[in-house]
Amino acid sequence: MSLYSEYLEEIEVRKKDLGLHPKPIDSEELLSEIIAQIKDTGNEHREASLNFFIYNTLPGTTPAAVVKAKFLKEIVLGQEKVEEISAEFALEQLSHMKGGPSVEALLDIALSDDANAKAAGEVLKSQVFLYDADYARLSAAFKEGNAIAKDLLESYAKAEFFTKLDDIPEKVKVITYIAAEGDISTDLLSPGNQSHSRADRELHGLCMISPEAQQEIKKMGEDNPDAKVMLIAEKGTMGVGSSRMSGVNNVALWAGEKTSPYIPFINNRPVVAGTNGIAPIFLTTVGVTGGIGLDLKNWVKKVDADGNLVKDANGDPVLEEAYSVKTGTVLTIDTKAKKLLDSEGNVLVDVASAFTPQKVEFMKAGGSYAVTFGKKLQTFAAETLGVEAPVVYAASKEISHEGQGLTAVEKIFNRNAVGVKSKTPLHTGSDVRVKVNIVGSQDTTGPMTTQELEAMAASTISPSVDGAFQSGCHTASVWDNKAKANTPKLMAFMNAFGVITARDPKGVYPAMTDVIHKVLNDITVDDRAIIIGGDSHTRMSKGVAFGADSGTVAVALATGEAAMPIPESVKVTFKGNMKPHMDFRDIVHATQAQMLKQFSGENVFQGRVIEVQIGTLMADQAFTFTDWTAEMKAKASICISTDETLIDSLELAKSRIQIMINKGMENDAGMLQKLIGLADKRIAGIKSGEEPALAPDDNAKYYAEVVVDLDVIDEPMIADPDVNNEDVSKRYTHDVIRPASYYDGRQVDLGFVGSCMVHKGDMQIIAAMLRNLEKNGPITFKAPLVVAPPTYNIVDELKAEGDWDILAKYAGFIFDDAHPKEAARTKYENQLYLERPGCNLCMGNQEKAEPGDTVLATSTRLFQGRVVEDSAEKKGESLLGSTPMVVLGTILGRFPTLEEYKAAVEGINLTSFAPPSEDLARPAIPLKAV
Repeated sequence: MSLYSEYLEEIEVRKKDLGLHPKPIDSEELLSEIIAQIKDTGNEHREASLNFFIYNTLPGTTPAAVVKAKFLKEIVLGQEKVEEISAEFALEQLSHMKGGPSVEALLDIALSDDANAKAAGEVLKSQVFLYDADYARLSAAFKEGNAIAKDLLESYAKAEFFTKLDDIPEKVKVITYIAAEGDISTDLLSPGNQSHSRADRELHGLCMISPEAQQEIKKMGEDNPDAKVMLIAEKGTMGVGSSRMSGVNNVALWAGEKTSPYIPFINNRPVVAGTNGIAPIFLTTVGVTGGIGLDLKNWVKKVDADGNLVKDANGDPVLEEAYSVKTGTVLTIDTKAKKLLDSEGNVLVDVASAFTPQKVEFMKAGGSYAVTFGKKLQTFAAETLGVEAPVVYAASKEISHEGQGLTAVEKIFNRNAVGVKSKTPLHTGSDVRVKVNIVGSQDTTGPMTTQELEAMAASTISPSVDGAFQSGCHTASVWDNKAKANTPKLMAFMNAFGVITARDPKGVYPAMTDVIHKVLNDITVDDRAIIIGGDSHTRMSKGVAFGADSGTVAVALATGEAAMPIPESVKVTFKGNMKPHMDFRDIVHATQAQMLKQFSGENVFQGRVIEVQIGTLMADQAFTFTDWTAEMKAKASICISTDETLIDSLELAKSRIQIMINKGMENDAGMLQKLIGLADKRIAGIKSGEEPALAPDDNAKYYAEVVVDLDVIDEPMIADPDVNNEDVSKRYTHDVIRPASYYDGRQVDLGFVGSCMVHKGDMQIIAAMLRNLEKNGPITFKAPLVVAPPTYNIVDELKAEGDWDILAKYAGFIFDDAHPKEAARTKYENQLYLERPGCNLCMGNQEKAEPGDTVLATSTRLFQGRVVEDSAEKKGESLLGSTPMVVLGTILGRFPTLEEYKAAVEGINLTSFAPPSEDLARPAIPLKAV
């Protein structure tokens, strides 16, 4: 059977079973067969083949795009003749293919003696996705006196690819659609359990919110052709949790604009909004699509006659509606005045934050990528011509306050800034390009990252990136057909691109399904580094890390840069003493609770960097805090450490990188060995005193300062989804933190120790507790306990040190890499499960608890349906706590009393933490740029 026949069969199955259109073509072999049928004028499939070729072939650097660009070039040059595709139409199609082979074809034509050379040059003037090889060809042709090359460079130097675009409309009419009340996680827009389909955009679009919601949005758009449907998080923040490009893609698919008539299912320019704005990690993805993200402020805190906050019975501020955005409300966004207007033209709220000069440029260009590449192209052209590039784009915002010190994040941004003109250090609010040191791609967003790289015509990693890793952790728990189809293809692409990969496409080293955040934490060998990762929990305890969408990860891999404002910071310090029966996870939860109480319910962490003075905690343990900052809605987190602790953490990182090398994970560029060299250099700088551990200046300015009182934390603290709260906007927020005594013997149906929130110490705690408890007789589990160590290194170390033996002794299931599970578990026995290293239940895309369960977990996720679905009888709930609480809860089958808990952990060295004896801020010292 031919590939084309198989494709037709697939089309019928998609149409019959799912109601979908034909899947876009990325296969070289299939498109070659289609082209052969186009050339055969008598072929019965010729008309359909023409449609597939023109309208259903993926652009960029896909194998199919290479074939399409070659055939279109042959048509332009007259080497092939297709009645339906003129030379002019062929050039038009090439102009929509974004880059790579299409730019190569256009340059071939433009720099030739063909009659269409000038026309090809005109098309090239609209292109921005050019790379070094394209630059080299243009430069060489210009030096040889080629007139078209000169004309092109002059156009690029003026950035006509941007200036000739239409300005954004002054008025954007919208019709509201409340997607949910309360915070909307990206799980609602792109559920984790559907991660396997993200690269198939039309198919993945079917999982957004619900089929009913999709049809309502579609009908609203059809009924209001002059308005855009604006998705809203009522009484909440839009896009909290995971940093998913697929979430924005889905919104754009149902409520955006078609990007190109020749590119299927890729839409842009959606409009989203939230009462409390857009989560920082999600707002980045909105910019990637050239969309608009509004902070509505349509619910405000009520105050009494004296100006005091009015609070409800729970002590939470009472909110009152400033104006209505109920579904179906017609509003207007005045992009010039930067106001949101009602149907009468009255101003409802200022939305200036959505229309900064940089964001307006993204909207005009159709997305942030075009701006990033356009700036680079303009600079190249001006330098080649030897002229000064005219100011076209909004100038980088450079803010400097004389006499004001720098926070830690300001220091990191100043050190890594690119193209800064200011002679004085930059402060918060400055908008700059920065060098990205470490990049991480994870396996459920990775297929989209490869699509983005193909679309922007990137073929190799930027040499300025120090380290990059492609994980396999999010699909580690079940090696099912979906994982088998997606993961090897992903690893092969990333391996060839120059990224260290968790699985070896050539089969030389065994699978390393280690949790990506743990690996990135190890390969970050400089506390002044900037890290970009395709996951909201990219929150390293060295440097500053930003969770990002798949597209931003692609840009970081391809260019080694990112552009963003220097964020505000909140300083967190500790006082008092940590009680010996407390786990550090309890301190993390208490930090959030104390902050909310201190600021009367205002989350001062939201959208800002938390600079926490952990000081004496090693990077592994400190990561427990930085990881949770994603749930605090912070933009990022920075650990301020002592010199001695940082050196110890870097030595540990070196040893783990060496293990990766020993296992055969090094690439041709020697990336891992270079990281060890960088770690040695950093350690030497600390020891010499020339470059001590990162610390803020003692006269730095913070948005707020939070002091956590350790003395008042006397019992385990639980993060509760509060599934039965009468106010639906307060469910699943991560903000409800309660002491364990609140639960007073509540039944535990399943326990989970795993995800990025645990480290080796947690595995040692389980072993120690089992030894403690078996002194009182045989241990039986009254609820299942699933344990997923975060890395293989930890498993190997536990085996060498003897702790794995007692875990195995009580395990009814132990992972076996030689025979990995091929199907997800749907029922659990009351026993210990030792699962493969990886994300497991936390991800929700493979393993899940039974519907309606009350789960006690070390996970980060309490979103509805993530770890556990609702049943017909009961809402599922994922209560989050420390490892010792989870272990004891499953052995007892219920929440323990404080006395039972203390007895179970007696004599065990839980994560001990003593605050630094003094503030770690230092007098200002001169900055050293990279």
